[in-house]
Amino acid sequence: MIGLNPFDFKEGEVLLFDKALGDSSFAVVNRARGIIKRKLKVKNIKVGHAGTLDPLATGLLVICTGKKTKTITSIQDAEKEYTGTITLGGTTPSYDLESEIDQTFPTEHITEEMIREAAESFIGVYDQMPPIFSAKQVDGKRAYELARKGKEVKLNPKRITIREFEITEIRNNENLEVDFRVSCSKGTYIRSLAHDLGKALNSGGHLSALRRTRIGKYSVEDAITTAQFQFLLFGDES
Repeated sequence: MIGLNPFDFKEGEVLLFDKALGDSSFAVVNRARGIIKRKLKVKNIKVGHAGTLDPLATGLLVICTGKKTKTITSIQDAEKEYTGTITLGGTTPSYDLESEIDQTFPTEHITEEMIREAAESFIGVYDQMPPIFSAKQVDGKRAYELARKGKEVKLNPKRITIREFEITEIRNNENLEVDFRVSCSKGTYIRSLAHDLGKALNSGGHLSALRRTRIGKYSVEDAITTAQFQFLLFGDES
């Protein structure tokens, strides 16, 4: 990406950002748009992202400008790769750390072999139930809006594909933590995969860390922060 400077934002650029923990995708887009507007000295320019990342996730956020915003759909449709950690022995309503643990389960029976076999069983096509704390539309409202109000949320499973589900490390300290790398189709909820892995092990599980490392041909290794982006365009200027 650095080699693309100078940029042609109006004609269109595909920019790769490494989103920090706690940032929303919307905030990163807003920051990038502000930097670009300042550089071009314009009031507005088309800027959009190709796939939301939750605030609790880090990693690759692809942002398109100008005419390249027309490619957003094709980028969103590409295979995604993630790394992260699943904590076994407890579930949360959101399937991640956005909400508190609501149920605990035994983990003493779980062996490394069981974890690896369970992960392998998800490879291929399966019908995945989205989390109720998701952006899915239910009667014209986002599911998470209803869930946060304590209302019942009914969602339908979605057919997704897991091409790889590799267990990279297992730690049994205070909690049973499983590090992973997964390659999957558009629409896959890694939070749901964490929850489903816990169920497959006759226990519970939730996602405790997530990082998106790839979308199609784009890698987080080529991504920069918005602060670095600003420095690229303005150097030492404040």
